[in-house]
Amino acid sequence: MLVNGKWTDNWQPVQGTDAKGGFVRQTSSFRNWVTPDGSAGPTGEGGFKAEAGRYHLYVALICPWASRTLIGRKLKGLDEVISVSIVEPELSEQGWRFATPDPITGATYMHEIYTKADPQVSGRATVPVLWDRQTNTIVNNESADILRMLNSGYGDLAKNDVDLYPEALRGEIDALNDYIYPRFNNGVYRAGFATTQEAYDEAYQNVFEALDSLEQRLEGQDYLVGNQLTESDVRAFVTLVRFDAAYYGLFKTNLRRVADYPNLSAYMLRILDLPGVRETVNIDHIKRGYYSIKTLNPNGIVPKGPHIPGLYEVA
Repeated sequence: MLVNGKWTDNWQPVQGTDAKGGFVRQTSSFRNWVTPDGSAGPTGEGGFKAEAGRYHLYVALICPWASRTLIGRKLKGLDEVISVSIVEPELSEQGWRFATPDPITGATYMHEIYTKADPQVSGRATVPVLWDRQTNTIVNNESADILRMLNSGYGDLAKNDVDLYPEALRGEIDALNDYIYPRFNNGVYRAGFATTQEAYDEAYQNVFEALDSLEQRLEGQDYLVGNQLTESDVRAFVTLVRFDAAYYGLFKTNLRRVADYPNLSAYMLRILDLPGVRETVNIDHIKRGYYSIKTLNPNGIVPKGPHIPGLYEVA
């Protein structure tokens, strides 16, 4: 991680634990917003006006948080407005790495992007990152913020026939997000990176309570809130699509697979078939990336399966 702008030690997935030995995720440090007129968003400072070609998105295809933003970019038709760089799937001893030097900044590692924005920054160099070419700084590195600004921050530069956060459904969306995040999105990580049996048992139970709840919620409807596509679906999908390939085995959340839930299986494929979404999913990157985490898989062996009809075929 970075300490006062200096890279220290080799990359470790667990940087903090709670009293039970549970995994604690780092809080995002850059929280400015792109808005249609450049005014300040809910957090941070103003000055980041929506403009085509000004902003660049750094992502990893293995990462569910980064994939939220890639899906938002696709659904809102912002491919030609926001450019993208993809880091290598395998985690190096210095974290996320570019296959070739980044064309925007010349960086080899993601942590160099952070120190270009703030020479004294401390913390992990995570993705996604939304970068401003004009001021050479990080706008935001919180995926939830970036997804919302992709939805509403680009004004007429975006497709506005899709609204992932409609005003009439915001209360229900926020409540469902607050339920899904700790139990499912972060729950799989809490299980996989738990350092005590107690912490693992609690996270494991939370994951399957959430899956059971989502399966029941989808009975007789296509989407989670208002039976229309919202950001809650994007948040659920990015974890579901990785579950059988990575979390079920490597993260020890192995009571049931997504394939064992008929409603969730159909739902996952339904979202996968939305225009542009399949392009954001790379199971090869997902497996190579997760199975490169030495603390979880010291020998680096990547399993051949699983066979997931409609998503991943095993030869």
